[in-house]
Amino acid sequence: MKKLKIIYWIFTAPFVAFMLFSAIPDIMVTKEAHEFMTALGYNDTVTRFLGIAKTLGCIAIVVPGFPRLKEWAYAGLFFDLLGACVTMVGAYGINPQMSFMLLPIGFLFGSYIYHHKILKAQS
Repeated sequence: MKKLKIIYWIFTAPFVAFMLFSAIPDIMVTKEAHEFMTALGYNDTVTRFLGIAKTLGCIAIVVPGFPRLKEWAYAGLFFDLLGACVTMVGAYGINPQMSFMLLPIGFLFGSYIYHHKILKAQS
């Protein structure tokens, strides 16, 4: 069980950090976030909403308990990352630099899989 939790946190910590580091500029609507999201066709209201939603999703993943809320958080953060990829392809075309997005998506899946392995081991 201890091994499962260590592996879970190896995936979860960088994933949550990545999502929070991308959420904070969105919440604050920094100049960089404004310019980037405007170039993709989103206004500041959507930018701030996505930042708040990402932050709440990260909190739901890290806080123990609330299994249904965790499922929704994982789904929401997956759709956020998927939507970011689709939007960037639509705005800029396929770019090799976008392969960076595989990293947080991989951490998300690793975290999700080990979350369920921990739940299974507890029952």
